[in-house]
Amino acid sequence: MKTLHREKLKVVAETDASDGRYVLDDQAGFLMRVAMQRHTSIFTSRMIEGLTQTQFAALAKLYEVGHCSQNYLGRLIYLDAATIKGVVDRLHLRGFVTALNDPKDRRRRAVALTERGRTVTESAMAVASDITTATLGPLTADEQRQITKLLRKLG
Repeated sequence: MKTLHREKLKVVAETDASDGRYVLDDQAGFLMRVAMQRHTSIFTSRMIEGLTQTQFAALAKLYEVGHCSQNYLGRLIYLDAATIKGVVDRLHLRGFVTALNDPKDRRRRAVALTERGRTVTESAMAVASDITTATLGPLTADEQRQITKLLRKLG
């Protein structure tokens, strides 16, 4: 079924794109959304501890940079203040992160991985590598490097 759908999309793209009409199936945003849906399906089926993509991003970034303010963490993973607050709250309830007082600014709280959070993150990062491999599986090694480079450029 999926192969038939892809073949149909290819035929539509090849026949309609040349006449100047808007063809949804040829639009970068649409194609990125379709690719993201595929990636999300792979991620959801394989990620441990029921982590969402956003929760995993927060844990992985904390693992990478160490404790930091909630606001800064949000900026690092491209989330607004309200969204990162919810993510951190849910991770805190699960025992993956804790809040620390910022010694430089008593009004600010820092977020840090707990020992359990560190262990889960290390396991999740190993699974995430497999998820990336599965997501990019249909591409050659050169195409994988190229798409990663292009997505960085777009971001």
